[in-house]
Amino acid sequence: MEQEDGSATPGAAAADAGRRSRGTGRRRRGGEARGRTPWTRGRILASLAVLVAGLQAFHSVVPNGVGNLGSLLETFLPWTGLAVPALLCLALLRRSATAAVAVVLPAAVWAALFGGLLLPAGRGAAYDLTALQHNVGDDNPDPAGTAQALARTGADLIALEELTPGVLPVYGAALAAGHPHRAVVGTVGLWSRYPLVDSGPVDIRPEGIGADWSRGLRSTVRAPHGDMAVYVAHLPSIRIRPRDGFGSGRRDESAAALGAAIAAEKLETVILLGDLNGTLDDRGLAPVTSRMTPAVAGAGFSWPAAFPLARIDHIMTRTATPVTTWTLPATGSDHLPIAARIKL
Repeated sequence: MEQEDGSATPGAAAADAGRRSRGTGRRRRGGEARGRTPWTRGRILASLAVLVAGLQAFHSVVPNGVGNLGSLLETFLPWTGLAVPALLCLALLRRSATAAVAVVLPAAVWAALFGGLLLPAGRGAAYDLTALQHNVGDDNPDPAGTAQALARTGADLIALEELTPGVLPVYGAALAAGHPHRAVVGTVGLWSRYPLVDSGPVDIRPEGIGADWSRGLRSTVRAPHGDMAVYVAHLPSIRIRPRDGFGSGRRDESAAALGAAIAAEKLETVILLGDLNGTLDDRGLAPVTSRMTPAVAGAGFSWPAAFPLARIDHIMTRTATPVTTWTLPATGSDHLPIAARIKL
């Protein structure tokens, strides 16, 4: 509406100004939206991808000062790979090219660290003996079935942990035919096809634990390829509690004692079989892993048996080569048995 002099009325002028203002706002918002390209979106996701890659590659610099967070991360380090598909899905939902490209970094680091776990185990390689390791569980509801299953594996050496006096005769009877030689110390034992000599305890007790705690064994095996020292060990368990975090102090002390015993071993060839209550990446086991060659082909997660999350049962060697390792079917234990073929 216009006034008589041809000018717009105040109401019409205000409405026209409002339309122009809204149009300018729409153009400004449209310009901002057009300015946010797939390469400028998702910077937070990209930063998270870089952080995951950093934790994977440099896990050893994560301190243990508070709750042993470094060892906790290293125990479940392979599972950091689950962050890769999660971040990739979020990047696609966000339509962020930057985040999608950044996800390649943790994927590449994981492949470099753990890609070998996905490769075939290579069971066709030449070997000289088979060793088997199993924490049979002191609350195993079927020790007879477990013993029979182990006897059928055909392993040359069988190491067991959590043997209680009540079930020891059960395992002895089942394994005697194929493994006439045995040595038992405390709750750990070794059965062998070949003669055993010089068998005795290895003191791996942490400070403050009584003398009746005996979880270390060493024996000389008179194998066709020559004498070799075989160690069986069951390191203390770890606990995860809100108050003190990843409680591995006693386990670490025991690992240091075991590493010292292996370092002092006079026989050149050494085989270590045991439930070490830690993964190969866990720095707490460095006194042992730094002196031995672990059997690592295949994923081989051994605990818990119902849904294995970590490989804490190990077979390691010195001046011998583990050519492959694998897990066996579940028994009545909360651990899976593991086996390895070894070239001497």
